[in-house]
Amino acid sequence: MSLVLYNTLTRRKEPFVPLNKGRATIYVCGPTVYDFCHVGHARCYVTFDVLVRYLQDQGYAVTYVRNLTDLDDKIIQRAQEQNLSFSELAEIYIQAFHQDMDALGLLRPDREPRASEHIDHMIADVQALIERGYAYPGKTDVFYEVARFADYGQLSGRDLSELRAGARVEIDPDKKSPLDFVLWKQSKPGEPSWPSPWGEGRPGWHLECSAMSSEYLGAEFDIHGGGHDLIFPHHENEIAQAAPLDRGFARVWLHNGFVQINHQKMSKSLKNFFTIRDVLAHFHPEALRLFVLSKQYRRPVDFSDEALAEAGRSLDRAYQTLAQVQDLAGPPGRPEDLSQAAEAVARFRQAMDDDLNTARALGRLFETVRELNRLLDEGRESGRPDVDALQAWSGAVQAMGRVLGLLVREPQAYLAERQETALSDADLSPQAIEAKVAERTQARAEKRWADADRIRDELKAQGVILEDVGGETRWRLES
Repeated sequence: MSLVLYNTLTRRKEPFVPLNKGRATIYVCGPTVYDFCHVGHARCYVTFDVLVRYLQDQGYAVTYVRNLTDLDDKIIQRAQEQNLSFSELAEIYIQAFHQDMDALGLLRPDREPRASEHIDHMIADVQALIERGYAYPGKTDVFYEVARFADYGQLSGRDLSELRAGARVEIDPDKKSPLDFVLWKQSKPGEPSWPSPWGEGRPGWHLECSAMSSEYLGAEFDIHGGGHDLIFPHHENEIAQAAPLDRGFARVWLHNGFVQINHQKMSKSLKNFFTIRDVLAHFHPEALRLFVLSKQYRRPVDFSDEALAEAGRSLDRAYQTLAQVQDLAGPPGRPEDLSQAAEAVARFRQAMDDDLNTARALGRLFETVRELNRLLDEGRESGRPDVDALQAWSGAVQAMGRVLGLLVREPQAYLAERQETALSDADLSPQAIEAKVAERTQARAEKRWADADRIRDELKAQGVILEDVGGETRWRLES
């Protein structure tokens, strides 16, 4: 089975057939940088990070472009409130965005163009649309004439007559139709502006992506991605701007579903959002990544502390398993072990081939972790661990993890970090735990079983688990 993706434009799953064999070109709408990113942004950018990783895993040479909207009404307003230039404010939040994405383990895109650096290209596109009869200058702004584009609504499935009926007729008397949208707008005093044939102004929001995608990926490219909320009007308007300029534009359109709180979309406008850095103050970045991948990307995912905590526990258990295998030195594995592990990876890839079904793929990954634990248990019982098989299955887990951006840290380092965090949260120290363990060992040696049990229970209540192995007591923190 080859990779099949749900194309929003055609409303069906289609085999992924790139324009150029062995190469994949992707454009994803980036953030408007006026504030910190929230968990909804994490869902979007982790989704497309996994797409890039999977295409690379399949042998494609990927060119990935993700823009930065650094020029927008919200940015200008926030900058004025803070007595900053728009570029100063944008730079603050661009750096914050990169910090958040790096924390989540995202690959950096090959290109990350900024809207403010591509004004000339956008002006040229507006001029070309006017010349071809798809746009017109008003008294102050330049508008796209939606009625001139016969295929308007093809991406969103919206009917033009219904859109007209639902529009507010008196939204702008300068427009020919209330559906027409701004390509170039006159700047107000004190706002950033650039010279143009229509006076000092700045581009409309929709214009930047249709201009920059063509500059970096060409007139036609493979995949355009973004959140479900961008289908209309943003992506619809991008198509309307590109088609009259003889651009085939995106062949496949992918849109991720929302993060929800109490079954309601998480968004800044609804004021029910959590920033990524708020969440990472309490949960490990990989736990957030696992959480957003726990549903297939087109489906909504319900945010909760409980869901994040469970994701963290699953990661802890998987890392503990990998760490135990890592302690057993051995060769890569016997052919029969490698074959069985390869079959597990093949089942994982079958799930990914089905429109990036990360929910099912995660199921395959954790099935493989359970197989590792079974082999470890057998080895403990027999006293002769099958190192070859363990190494082969561990390699399968790590191969799946690399595609999802999970389990990519060095296991012992991850567990040490988690232990340090847990000890700090519980106001414990390794020295205090060791002292309690020593006290319990002494009680056991003196056959004071009640005291030994009391110490064990006290530590367990604090999240410390004791394991008596071969006459030695080891301790670990609960996941």
